[in-house]
Amino acid sequence: MKKIKAVAFDIDGTLYSNFQLYSKIWFYFLRHLRFFISFNRVRKILHKTAPLPDFYEYQRRLLAKEMKISVEEAKNKINTIVYEGFKPYFKKIKTIPHVEETFVKFKKCGLKIALLSDFPPEQKGDIWNLAQYCDVILGSEALGALKPSKYPFGILAKKLDLPAEQILYVGNNVRCDVKGAKNFGMKSAYLLPFWRKIFNKKHNLADISFKNYRQLQKIVLQYT
Repeated sequence: MKKIKAVAFDIDGTLYSNFQLYSKIWFYFLRHLRFFISFNRVRKILHKTAPLPDFYEYQRRLLAKEMKISVEEAKNKINTIVYEGFKPYFKKIKTIPHVEETFVKFKKCGLKIALLSDFPPEQKGDIWNLAQYCDVILGSEALGALKPSKYPFGILAKKLDLPAEQILYVGNNVRCDVKGAKNFGMKSAYLLPFWRKIFNKKHNLADISFKNYRQLQKIVLQYT
């Protein structure tokens, strides 16, 4: 690993555990089951789509076709159920242990810090007090393409004003985070799922596989 000058993080499932969110939204999910099944199909398509001039318009048109409703109704459902509907649940969530400590230590060591998420970062308010440490905060939807497209990673590197090889991207999804970052030339750090932690099984595609944030700190600070 060459010298790292910036660390960028995914948000969902990386800064907080997905299980924590799922345990709080299961009833909400069941109330809107038909919508979420359709929305999930739409997002799978969008994860394979080239950069779009208007991501949100294309998303609502795909959902309208999937659910056989008007585009305006699809727009209202996405805004009400996803973008606004999830906000109260995020207020009840805590980060994975030592996340803020990690941001503070990286910042003190002179590293730039960034966030790149497939859902709007502003949906999480001040992102559990982490926004204050960030040099760049981006939502890939607003950029026009979801991960693993190279496009949002390219914008991230441009905003950080650094070559890709000096940026470490941290995430919990192999396809979107690890492969997406590496396809653009960035280094990648993979937050191991529970079963990999138990068997101490690293992922061979990631430059760094880590079990907890203190372990990530120890590894990254060797390369600053």
